[in-house]
Amino acid sequence: MKKLFLILALICGLTASQAQNTKGTWYIGTGDIENVAWTDWAVDASIGYAFTDALVIGGSISQDNADADIALNFNARYFWNGMFIHAGMNGLNFDEIELGLGKMFTLRNNIYVDPKLVYNAGSETVNLGIGFGFKF
Repeated sequence: MKKLFLILALICGLTASQAQNTKGTWYIGTGDIENVAWTDWAVDASIGYAFTDALVIGGSISQDNADADIALNFNARYFWNGMFIHAGMNGLNFDEIELGLGKMFTLRNNIYVDPKLVYNAGSETVNLGIGFGFKF
């Protein structure tokens, strides 16, 4: 599965243009697809807002399964030299802080894809994540 995400990220890197982040831009898309089995995929709703040309603050809503509670996840991205630094946490749980590095690509008509490597301090794992969405 991680090889699939890496291949997708490389294809996007070869065919897409670098995303331009502009103050006042809204981002609506999926939360990260990461560290899940093929049968456990779920699409989480995410939203973000660019407060400056370099800083996007956002959040997502996730639910592991129908019996689980809904979780609110918060994140921030700082864009620098075509890359971004990602910081996030699951709910208000400071034990589940995530730090990562990624790159956002604009594919077509403001559709974006954002592959990234993320370290989760709670589980002490490094995951390859990828998100998709629209910016306007």
